[in-house]
Order: sequence, then structure tokens, then C-alpha cells
Amino acid sequence: MTTHTTTTDADLSAQQISGVGQLRLRPVDPDADAALLHGWTTHDKARFWEPTPADVEGTRAVYQAIAARPGHDAFIGEHDGRPAFLVERYDPRQDAVGSTYRVQDGDVGMHVLVAPSGEPVAGFTRAVFAVVLDWLFADPATVRVVVEPDVRNDAVRRLNAQAGFVVHREVELPGKRAALSACTRADYGRARPSLLRPGPVHHLTPQRWDAANRTLVAKALGEFAHELLVRPEPLPDNRFEVVADDGRACYRFTARRYALDHWLVDAASLEYWDADGEPAPPDALRLVTDLRTSLQLSAEILPVYLEELTSTLASAAFKLGPERPGSRQLAGERFQVVEAAMTEGHPCFVACNGRLGLSAQDFLAYAPEVGRPIRLTWLAARRDLTTLALSTDLTEDALLDAELDERVRADFHRRLTELGLDAAGYVLVPVHPWQWENRIAVTFAADLARRDLVHLGDSQDEYQAQQSIRTFANLTRPERHYVKTAMSVLNMGFLRGLSAKYMAATPAINDWLHGLVQSDDELGARRFSVLRERAAVGYLGGASAQAAPSGSPYRKMLAALWRESAVPRVAEGEHVMTMAALLHVDGHGRSLAAELVARSGLDPRDWLRRYLQAYLVPVVHLLYRHDVALMPHGENIILVLRDGVVDRVLLKDIGEEVLVVTLDRELPADVGRIQFDVPAELRPLSVLTDVVDSFLRFLGARLDASGTLPEREFWSVAAQVLAEYQQRHPDVAGAVEELFAPEFARSCLNRLQLRKNDEMVDLEDPAYSLCLEGTLVNPLARWRGVPGSGGRESSGRESTGRSAVLAGG
Repeated sequence: MTTHTTTTDADLSAQQISGVGQLRLRPVDPDADAALLHGWTTHDKARFWEPTPADVEGTRAVYQAIAARPGHDAFIGEHDGRPAFLVERYDPRQDAVGSTYRVQDGDVGMHVLVAPSGEPVAGFTRAVFAVVLDWLFADPATVRVVVEPDVRNDAVRRLNAQAGFVVHREVELPGKRAALSACTRADYGRARPSLLRPGPVHHLTPQRWDAANRTLVAKALGEFAHELLVRPEPLPDNRFEVVADDGRACYRFTARRYALDHWLVDAASLEYWDADGEPAPPDALRLVTDLRTSLQLSAEILPVYLEELTSTLASAAFKLGPERPGSRQLAGERFQVVEAAMTEGHPCFVACNGRLGLSAQDFLAYAPEVGRPIRLTWLAARRDLTTLALSTDLTEDALLDAELDERVRADFHRRLTELGLDAAGYVLVPVHPWQWENRIAVTFAADLARRDLVHLGDSQDEYQAQQSIRTFANLTRPERHYVKTAMSVLNMGFLRGLSAKYMAATPAINDWLHGLVQSDDELGARRFSVLRERAAVGYLGGASAQAAPSGSPYRKMLAALWRESAVPRVAEGEHVMTMAALLHVDGHGRSLAAELVARSGLDPRDWLRRYLQAYLVPVVHLLYRHDVALMPHGENIILVLRDGVVDRVLLKDIGEEVLVVTLDRELPADVGRIQFDVPAELRPLSVLTDVVDSFLRFLGARLDASGTLPEREFWSVAAQVLAEYQQRHPDVAGAVEELFAPEFARSCLNRLQLRKNDEMVDLEDPAYSLCLEGTLVNPLARWRGVPGSGGRESSGRESTGRSAVLAGG
């Protein structure tokens, strides 16, 4: 049972809130405060408050009972010395709510009532919540705060969401149906800045901006060197130097070099010397300008790329907030907490958080790193102008019954009938609220006027963006589908729309891959599975869309898909996180992957082996057994962990990121969109580039730099896992041998973005959009793993990219 310090010192809660005034708590005096509390709790504003006695004496008795009851306290909140709100703190185990869920150690219940006021103060209620939650979390025994507002109390539910509360489910309590909600310390830490409504650029301070620049310059130098855009020269003092295109300014740093020509630049060591030989803080925008010729940036692309970098820096500055959870905490946190805590973005791309088109306020409302709950906007689209595709085991009514409460569907139906429209002639479409306000309401105004599209309103469920800004998890009902929407912002080489044309085949492609996976013994042994995109919708109307050529962003403005949630796949004692989290390093330099290894208690080699058997083996098997190439980057793989160990993986984002690499395999007609004749020499790059170079090279370096596992042993284990796979499947062992080739083509993602940053890959023919520059020495080639031997070193060509600390210890 949780115990809490009795608060007798009002100064423990006192805060001066800018624009509001001083707020402080004092214990309720049942005798002196009875009349005041009776007035508050019987006011119409308190209609959702717990049943209240009809007279002052009854109110006095209630608060006398609270004062005498262990684990339940009541406090008056004062605003500039005048009573203004009521707070109750209670132990959920001793309350009716404790029978509706599994109470955890550290749970604290909270009730807040703001008194009626004739002179409202802007932001007052949010400030009250901030002060109360600050006070509750100041007690180290508090792990999370629990509330149970009446489901009809929309105002309080919105406020709870702003404060970081997540709705777990609806429960029956005496006198009401309640939305059982909880807020962890990390949830509140992320929510507090927006709760107090700081300016939209509150995070843009000189200190944070300099720190963000130093980190991004280190990443840029490392990745530009990896792609041979710059060639750092060694200095006599065991440092490296990159000289600007003008031959005068320069950047100097220490770095560790690893396999695959990977540079881990020490951000703290960075020095910049301008053309006059004067030092200045590292600056990512200046770096790109200094190297614009080396980076082959055209006059048209340069300003756009600088804007993308600026947005990336602003996001990084926001992520430097002191409330961000550390890696040790994240190792056991729930999925959406981990999603919002990620700081890296794509490990290869330098400008990875561009999101051009968002305002500063939009960033605070929608960016994944802010972790703010939102409600999706819903439209009705004329059925004859819409494609709706469903998995074979799903009907439209079953989808909507599962995704929308009956009351919400009835409201949407009533809205259509009130307009004199036949609801059966329309399809419901979820839309990102930014997309609705900035694109649909403007670009599709004619369609709205004709009632080809009808605005229905916002969802009742609350959602939170995953690492993809346009893909959402349902917070209110986590078992419901993830929803992916179109969002016409420029980010990392694409305007992030969704093609209505592609949506038509998406469920069929997912069904086909799901069936293939389900029928395969090797994948079954790995417990590998896919999160199917079971439904997809796309609107085909709109004058601009119809006039635009194939592939135009105008054809990708209004579409959505529903993807299975990972929540129903998770058993007791398991938790999930995206694989991208393995590359996360917190503000103190601690690796999340290293924390997971420590949490597991396994030898790091054993931990790595189990992860690679769950991840690498299925990717290889799908390619060599089934000619299926995936895009299995960190955000597309969800890890299912138990005690820090990767037990299995779930693959997502299938419809747009899976290929069948040969025309020789017969596919169902509606799956043909994913079939390409990829040259044989490019096929292994779906493993060597997309897995080995674009993810494992970073993970190997992280584990080495953290002192968890030497990089040499990392690649030895990876080679051994592949060799064991070959032994189990001798019929494809010869083909898999190409993954041990001494070298493979160096694929350069930043070069793609620097060349054409609004559509860097042609989705109609992705294999021919590659940008290849020279070769990389394959770290697998030197290890020809023999099962059980721990790997033996090949006598072939030795990697020149082996791990070595070249400077700085």
C-alpha cells in the first residue's frame, strides 16, 4: 500500500504562475469551510461532482469523515490568498474505483473542483491542474495519478488529456459511468509545458539551440562522411578535420570509426574555426552552407533543405526539455510513452524532422515528441467517389462497429439525414485535423459545397501520434486499430500524403503477406507476424486531384487506413516498443539498448542472438524463400519484449513498403502492384542496405560505445545467426551466401534527399531510385559462423572499418 506524507506546510504547494497569480493548498477545516464547500459543490458548475448533501451540516459531516479516513485528504486551493478550488487526494484501494482495475503501488487518486467565479482568469483551470499535479508528483511515493471523470464531462476530460492523462477504459461507479484515466510522471512531464501554455517557441533558447546544433552537426559530419560527400582528414593530434568548400573555415573533432565506414563523432569535441581563424559554436545551417558544393546542393534545393534542417533543430531543442524520461525508465515503459520520448528520428537522414507546412502552434499540437492527445476529424465521402477496400475477414459495418461507439455513429448518421442526405450513400473517412483545416476545407471546398464531402465532427476517442506524425494509436481504446492518415507536409523526401489509388489494393496485399507468413514453418518458429492494414479508404473526387498527373500530391490528400493494434497481441508480462528505440540515447548519454541488455540479465551476445533470430532471420527468409523484400527499418518493426529480451517482432507499414522482387512468382491480380523485376545484383541490398547498413551498423556502434558488447563480437553473432539459418535451409543456403560478399554497393539516402527533397524515390519503381556511390566492406564477410563455435574469422579480405578509438581515449 502506498503511504503519503501529510501536508501541513502550505508552502510545499505554493507557486506563482505567470499571468494567473499565486496558487497554494491548505488542508480543509470541516467546521470553518463547510458553508463555502457546500456553496461550491451544489453550484450548477459542479453537476458532475460526487453526490452532495443538501445542507451545510451534511457537507461538514462529509469532510469530517474524510479528515478521519486514512488515505483520504481534502484541501482548499487559494488564489492570491482567496479560496478558489477544492482538491481531494485518496488511495484508490480504499475507494470504489479500486474495484474496477488492478491498483498498482504508487497510484494516487485525485479530484479537483474549481469554484464558480464572476471574474474568470485566462488559463486558471490549467494552472490549477499544474500546481496540483506538481504537488502530487513532488511526493516520491507517487508513481501515477488516477482520475475517474463522468464520461459526459467533456470539459474535464479535455483538460485531463492536456495534463497527460490517458483513458484506459470506461467503468461503472456509484452514480456515474466514468472514464478511468491515469497519468504517469513521464506523461505529466511531457504535458506540463503545454498545460501552462508557454509561447510556441518557449524551447528555442540559446542553450538548447546550441546543444541541438552540436548534436546535429556531429550526426551530419558522420553521415556525410559515410556517404563520401565529405572526407575527414586525420590531423597530427589524432583528431579529424573537414574543410569548408572555400578552403578556409574548418570543423575539427574526435570520432570512433566502426565497420561499414561508420563515424561516431563526439559532439562534445566539435570545434568550428571561421575563415578568419576565429572559433564559433558549431552550427548545422552554416555547415551545409559551407559545404553546399561538396553536398551537390542546387540553388533551388538549398533554401528548402536549410528550412528542413531548421525545423529538425527546433524539434531537437524541444526534446532537450528536462522532463524527458531516461533510458532506464523507458526500458519498462508502455508503447506510447516510448514513442513520444524518442530523440533520434531516422538514424541516416540528417534533415529528419522537416515537417514543412506546420506552424509553431501546429508543432505543439501534433508533433509526436510532444505526445499530446488529439481527436481525429471525420468526414463522410460520397460512396461513388470513394474507394473502400477491406480484408476478406472484415465488413464495413464490423469495422465501424469496432472503431466508433454506437452513440458516435448515430450522431454521424443524424448529421447526414438532417442535411437531407442518404447515409447509405456515404463512406466515413478519418482525417488528420491539420489536414482538414489546412488542405481539405480549402482545396476541396467545392466538394463540401456540393455535399460530395460532409464534415461530421471530431472523434470521441483520443489518439496520440506514433513516431510517424500521421499515424495514431488510440488512447481511449488501445485495442482499436492504429489509424494512418494523409498529411500534406514535406518531411524527409516526401509530401506525406496517402494515395487513394494505392489504398484500393492495400488490404489485399496485407492479406496475402499475412497468409504467406501464417503458412511458413520458419516464420512460425520465430513467431513472426504482421500487423495487417485491414481497411483503407481513398477519395477520388476534387477538381485538382482529377486534373493532376499520376503520383501528384493532389491525388494523395484524402485517404486513410486502419492497421491492427499491437495491444491484443501482448500477453501479461510483455511490453512493446518500436525497434527504433534500440538506437535511443537519453540526455545523460545512456543507451536504451544497453539498458534492455542489463534488464535482461543475459550475456550481451545471447541477448543479441535472440533479437537477431526474431528480426534478421525472418527478413532474410522472406527474401530468399519467397522473393519478398521488406522495408524493415526501425519504425516499421515493433519489438515484443519480456524482461528486456526481444521475444518476437511485429511487422507494420506493409502496403507501401513491401516488394516482390521477381516477375517469376505468380501473385493474385490485386496484389500485382508490389511486383517488380528487380535486378539480381540489387536484391541482396534489401538486407545489406536496409538492415545491415541502415540499422545494424548504428546498433553495433551503440552497444560498443556503451561498453555493452564489442563491435567485433556484434558482427560475429550476426554472421553466426545467418550461418545457422543456412544450415536449417540448405536449399537456399547458396543464395544466402551473397550476404557474406566481401563488399556491397553503398546506398546513400542523404544524397537522394539533397538531390530532390520533395520526392526522392519514385514509388512506382523504387529499385531504380537508388543512389549508389562506391562500395562498403561487408563486416559479415570476415566471420563465417559455425553453429555453436562463436564464429570464426574468415581468411578473406579484412574490414578496414573495424572498431577503433582513433582519438579521445
